[in-house]
Amino acid sequence: MRAKTVQDRQLIELIDPIAESLGLAIVRVRLMGGTLRQRLQIMAERPSDHDISVEECARLSRAVSEVFDAADPIPGEYLLEVSSPGIDRPLTRLIDFDLFEGFEARMEADRMIEGRKRFKGVLAGLDKDEAGTDMVAIDLDGEADTALIPFDWIVDAKLVMSDALIKRGAELRAQRGEPEDDGLPEAAPEDQDTNTTTTPEDKA
Repeated sequence: MRAKTVQDRQLIELIDPIAESLGLAIVRVRLMGGTLRQRLQIMAERPSDHDISVEECARLSRAVSEVFDAADPIPGEYLLEVSSPGIDRPLTRLIDFDLFEGFEARMEADRMIEGRKRFKGVLAGLDKDEAGTDMVAIDLDGEADTALIPFDWIVDAKLVMSDALIKRGAELRAQRGEPEDDGLPEAAPEDQDTNTTTTPEDKA
């Protein structure tokens, strides 16, 4: 889920080592078409505390630009955006479902599971089936049972904004001695063509 298309996966192969060299981890990469040019959206964070600063976004943007200038992996013009995953962040890795256990999320599978593809409820951690397949547990809204969804079947997952989620973010910032609003923009949703990240750059 960190990548959506074949091209996204190819770009992640270039971006991952760049981020790792800066002590960062890539949460998601999306190359999206716009009305005038494509938009490359990179969400990143520190593995230590799953956050990122404005300065780190800028450093990652510069480093990616240098590599892409040489490798030229995207034909034509595009807008580069590097951002925080945001409060109601996408869940793209197994660690995300463990980290945010107890918070509400929406998920979509790539196939029908007991008559549905979309699920909403409270994340209940991770499990494995008898074959050792990684399973995501979710307490579904309005249902008594906990559903187990194979991680590899999930094509989209995202936290649902809630007071508890906002409180968690505020508590983490307070622990680090940061102001309540750190001034770090969050990434725009995929279906918007608005640049709300910290370090947009035009590339040809």
